[in-house]
Amino acid sequence: MSQVIEASPGLIQADWELDYYSRPILESDGKKRWELLVCSTTAAEAPAGVEPFRWVRRCPATSVNSTWLKEALAEAQQAAAEQGYAPPRRVRCWRASMRTMVQRAAEALGLELVPSRRCYALVEWLQERQATVYPAEEGYMTGPLAPPPQLIQPLAVPLPEAARGQSWSWASLPLGALREAGQWEISFPGLVALPADLADDVPVSGLRLIGGPRALAIAGWLAGLEPVRLAISDNQLVLEAGLEDRWLLGRLDAEEAQAAAAAFQGAREQAGGVQFLAVQASEAEPRFEGFWILRDLPDG
Repeated sequence: MSQVIEASPGLIQADWELDYYSRPILESDGKKRWELLVCSTTAAEAPAGVEPFRWVRRCPATSVNSTWLKEALAEAQQAAAEQGYAPPRRVRCWRASMRTMVQRAAEALGLELVPSRRCYALVEWLQERQATVYPAEEGYMTGPLAPPPQLIQPLAVPLPEAARGQSWSWASLPLGALREAGQWEISFPGLVALPADLADDVPVSGLRLIGGPRALAIAGWLAGLEPVRLAISDNQLVLEAGLEDRWLLGRLDAEEAQAAAAAFQGAREQAGGVQFLAVQASEAEPRFEGFWILRDLPDG
């Protein structure tokens, strides 16, 4: 019977990111391989010498259910503890189609599930496996595959009046400054590790929201959204969040929208898709009520 692993003093605390899905590999029985990937969210300032937690388990196609997943997650907790990690406070899952199954398994172990595309470490790991691991496996499905169905993006919804703040402005910071964000005064931090192979002087585009006396409340509301990336769509500035939420932050004229889209494209090519979103009470205020490092990475 599965047991929940209790946290012990001195263990590393980190959220988990999870993907439970089929892979482009046909097993000997003609069914696609299913696989569970679990990794820790890499902190902005990971302790020296600590490797991120990564765990893989194959799942028979006939056993794809919440019971198998619960048992596998219990094994993952044990493996994480042996590597010096405490049980995760939150588990993020970004596939909407698997949400119910993952939620049942997580709740059975007392884990909080957060439906979110804010799974940057997982996406990078999955990209790595798709490029180097799966093609070397017997049964790998080479050649053109049927394209996935194109999801219809929901319309961007205006932020509630209470969350709009007083104004917003474009901002830019060198990547090196973001590497020090863990030392800043931030009420609601959303910091993740940055690509280690990028130079500190690479410029990163972002957005600054000025909230006035309601800045703290605005930051708390945005934190609950699970901010993922900033995007330009039909001359609109959009914040993508959660699994498929899209929030309208502002309307742009054609020239500004074109310039912003070019800046985001440049970030994808030069800065690993890194962006940021900041909330402050005023332009002169040195502290941040909210600060999130975002990544413009593919969702799958």
